[in-house]
Amino acid sequence: MTQMALVIDINKCVGCHACATNCKSWNTGGQFGPLTDNNPYGKDPDGVWFNRVQTYEVGKFPNTEVVYFPKSCMHCKNPPCVEVCPTSASYKREEDGIVLVNYNDCIGCKYCSWACPYGCREYDDFEGVMKKCTLCVDRIYNENLPEDERKPACVLACPSNARAFGDIDDPKSKAAEWISEGMGYKVLPEAGTDPSNHYLPKRKVKVTIDKDMLAARKHTAVAMGHREAPESEVTSEDVAQP
Repeated sequence: MTQMALVIDINKCVGCHACATNCKSWNTGGQFGPLTDNNPYGKDPDGVWFNRVQTYEVGKFPNTEVVYFPKSCMHCKNPPCVEVCPTSASYKREEDGIVLVNYNDCIGCKYCSWACPYGCREYDDFEGVMKKCTLCVDRIYNENLPEDERKPACVLACPSNARAFGDIDDPKSKAAEWISEGMGYKVLPEAGTDPSNHYLPKRKVKVTIDKDMLAARKHTAVAMGHREAPESEVTSEDVAQP
């Protein structure tokens, strides 16, 4: 079985929102647009976004860090949004596992948004229908585009290469390799939805410092009148020396 999905490396995400803006740009004029905005420059802006980047601060001061969490439809293998839809407007494609919405059949009842444990459904006030990430299905199969551009807009825009796309059921795909090599995990597995999108966890980064360079910096600091920093102030638990 084929299951197309995204794999997102939380460790590489820098929170630039390039994925969200490029997604908005492509899909506004694409097959599943428009992605309308309401009062975008006012006090309470609102609008339709298929991809959002949430920001969290973790830890306790002074040992804190910021974690960026991009989130879009998980394209679940057991999508509750499909089960509750009274008109069958929400459906899961058999050929690639992508969950879509047929706007012609959607009545805007919002049952799907209540059923989604990830909050990844978007209601379009202007169109009166529910919308969501499509994995750029109108792009990934577009033969008018160069083959290396047949990827979701969010993947193409990511400057830190924090996103992989492919068939997670194919061990040879880049997405499947990221999952197996990077300890990919699913969000809210207890919900029983079996989400297809995976995340790679935040992890410590070991940096190797050249001993000669370290000694030179110490010498420069002393020459400039600064006291010589003890070793504990120069390195930390996150720095590995050769």
